[in-house]
Amino acid sequence: MKEGRGSFNVERGPRKEREAQSGMWKGNSPAGSQGAAMEGTGGELGVQGNWGPEDAPGLLARASLTMLPWPLPLASSALTLLFGALTSLFLWYCYRLGSQDMQALGAGSRARGVRGGPVGCSEASGPGPRGPRDPGEGPRTEGLVSRRLRAYARRYSWAGMGRVRRAAQGGPGPGRGPGVLGIQRPGQLFLPDLPSAPFVPRDAQRHDVELLESSFPAILRDFGAVSWDFSGTTPLPRGWSPPLAPGCYQLLLYQAGRCQPTNCRRCPGAYRALRGLRSFMSANTFGNAGFSVLLPGARLEGRCGPTNARVRCHLGLKIPPGCELVVGGEPQCWAEGHCLLVDDSFLHTVAHNGSPEDGPRVVFIVDLWHPNVAGAERQALDFVFAPDP
Repeated sequence: MKEGRGSFNVERGPRKEREAQSGMWKGNSPAGSQGAAMEGTGGELGVQGNWGPEDAPGLLARASLTMLPWPLPLASSALTLLFGALTSLFLWYCYRLGSQDMQALGAGSRARGVRGGPVGCSEASGPGPRGPRDPGEGPRTEGLVSRRLRAYARRYSWAGMGRVRRAAQGGPGPGRGPGVLGIQRPGQLFLPDLPSAPFVPRDAQRHDVELLESSFPAILRDFGAVSWDFSGTTPLPRGWSPPLAPGCYQLLLYQAGRCQPTNCRRCPGAYRALRGLRSFMSANTFGNAGFSVLLPGARLEGRCGPTNARVRCHLGLKIPPGCELVVGGEPQCWAEGHCLLVDDSFLHTVAHNGSPEDGPRVVFIVDLWHPNVAGAERQALDFVFAPDP
């Protein structure tokens, strides 16, 4: 009996202890509803309300699940869908941004391929002067130039791009503000704060001027090899461009920044001189080089070049009497074997007032960078106005 009673006490002791602990858990519930929920949870665990401290982690986890506004799997699915939607939206935005940039670059390049180079004689860079609203063909082209400049800045840097950025944004140009002469009207790009004068001193491009003048005999021989009678009664020889104006012909070694291999091979002396120049715009749609011929009686009225960022170097090859060049209201004349630096963004007129017996006026024209355009600006403009591939 003692052994049985002792064993009964031993068996009853832990049971009372468990009941006491069970009561403690129930008594510590914050509210009756939560306590009922926990009792129900205990029932689900199969303890019928009799559970101990070892069951606490499971009970707390199940109680916390009942407090969520929606089931945890549903919340995870909603967050996953939201994250996926945001990622898709970001990728779509990047794709559209890149597509617009590429379309702008291609369209800008095509537009510049049409309008960047000369359209007639080398002195003339367009069909005529443009109005104040015309530079860059209006806001559309200015927008294309701005987008291409942003593409350049993303690849390289904005350092030193102040003037180019203002030019791309279509800032005030000649003829748009008070006190600015209307005789300078570049048709496509006006670089602000650039010192401008109709004629540029020779010392501004001394190296290139001296190189061209020393190459005068070789360049003159090249012209003799490709020249013809210019009577207009025979078919146009190979390499010569159709005249835009009567009596005006040209043979280009570089046209709108692109080398013309056939013409360069036919004029090795001139091509060699071009390769030695330091400031030739050879990778830009504003850059051209070649022979320009003006017959007696021919005249090119009032024209403006596409940009003030370049200077046209005229090397006189054959200059008969009666030839005249007027730039910005200032008259000048060529001299055989000597260079004349002209800012053709000013309104200019070319005339050959000589007699038919005098023969044509012939000059070799090369587009050079304006001496005050910095190296970083040249690199950016070469990118923005790169010729078509």
